[in-house]
Amino acid sequence: MKYALVTGGSRGIGRAICIKLAEMGYYVLVNYTSKEEEAENTLKLIREKGSDGEIMKFNVSDQAEVEGTLGVWLEKNPEKVIEILVNNAGIRKDQLLMWMSNEEWNSVLGVNLGGFFNVTRLIIKGMLVKKYGRVVNVVSLSGLKGLPGQTNYSAAKAGVIGATKALAQEVGRRGITVNAVAPGFIKTDMTEGINEKDFKQLIPMNRFGTSEEVAEAVAFLASEKASYITGQVLSVNGGLYS
Repeated sequence: MKYALVTGGSRGIGRAICIKLAEMGYYVLVNYTSKEEEAENTLKLIREKGSDGEIMKFNVSDQAEVEGTLGVWLEKNPEKVIEILVNNAGIRKDQLLMWMSNEEWNSVLGVNLGGFFNVTRLIIKGMLVKKYGRVVNVVSLSGLKGLPGQTNYSAAKAGVIGATKALAQEVGRRGITVNAVAPGFIKTDMTEGINEKDFKQLIPMNRFGTSEEVAEAVAFLASEKASYITGQVLSVNGGLYS
């Protein structure tokens, strides 16, 4: 059995990625923070694809929680090496910088950037021992272009992009690739408050993307077919920004 971990896997892009990895034959660990029912629904969809998995509750920004849950699972299952890690967990708290609170800054950096560090540091050790692994970080158009009202989110995602490029150079000799996927406007809970009619005219493809389209890009980078691609950022944005 091959193992994969998807953080923030209970809904939206994370759920679509879990389902796609299940189709690829992976046992999927579905991380979530609060919505257990949604995580269980994702697990049900994984099983409908003929694979299996389990849900795993921890806040990626809380190092003690990550080590107390994921770290303990790794200790108890030394034979179960996680081959694919998808760092998808993320939050937005949009605000103009002049009015941004400490909490709005720290929480967004904590989940999006700190979460990458807390989870990846644990998982990468097993990949290094096995001399194989795929790390795919879900970043954002915001981390490439910067968007007004998202100084915190843009900073966090740009930080993950930099970390992606650096880590790729650290572990490449061990057969591990590290890449990122940068979605643009995708139909998810995070874009519910955005009117597609108002924004789609800015997008050459003239529509928002789907979670499944992002999942296909992640799946490719997570596959053996992408074995000579590392340190890259693949934009999935309908041509909005390149």
